[in-house]
This record gives sequence, C-alpha cells and structure tokens, in this order.
Amino acid sequence: MLHDRVLVEVDREQGERRSSGGIVIPATAAMGARRLTWSNVVAVGPHARAVELGDKVLFDAEDKAEVEVNGELYIVMRERDVHAVAAERVADESTGLYL
Repeated sequence: MLHDRVLVEVDREQGERRSSGGIVIPATAAMGARRLTWSNVVAVGPHARAVELGDKVLFDAEDKAEVEVNGELYIVMRERDVHAVAAERVADESTGLYL
C-alpha cells in the first residue's frame, strides 16, 4: 500500500441481518440511511497514523473502490475515510474507539 491508503477485507457474511427483535432483514432490503460497515485491516500504507494492521475499522463502503486480489475482494480507501478504529492497543481507561 502507498501513502495513507488502507486495505480492508470485504465481509461476505453481511448479506442478511437480524433486528434486535429477531426479525431477519434480507440484503436486498433498502435502508433509509447509509449503513456504515466494520471490517478488518489487512494492509496499511507507510503514512497511515491511526490505523494498524489487524485493527477493526468503521467506514462507509458504498463509495469505496473494490479490488480483487488472488480471488478475494478487498476495499481500498484513504485513512481519512475511516470513521472509527477498534483496537486492542488502546489504553484501559478509554472506550477502545478512536472517533
């Protein structure tokens, strides 16, 4: 990866979801608002500052570039397009998210 780019896995399991009441929501159902996605970071450019390999990041997958590498689908984005980072390295007294 170059500069501040981040490569994340595309989660194939995000097809259908369940509501808190247990109702199955199919992948084809239209959502009223944009839905952000959590995904694992698999590669990071040398100028990325807050994101590291193995972190879980929150981002908007709708307007990001997909790339296929060895038959697997990934999303490439700039670090500034990441909304939040969940990581084990965060100090104990904080929430575990960089917002």
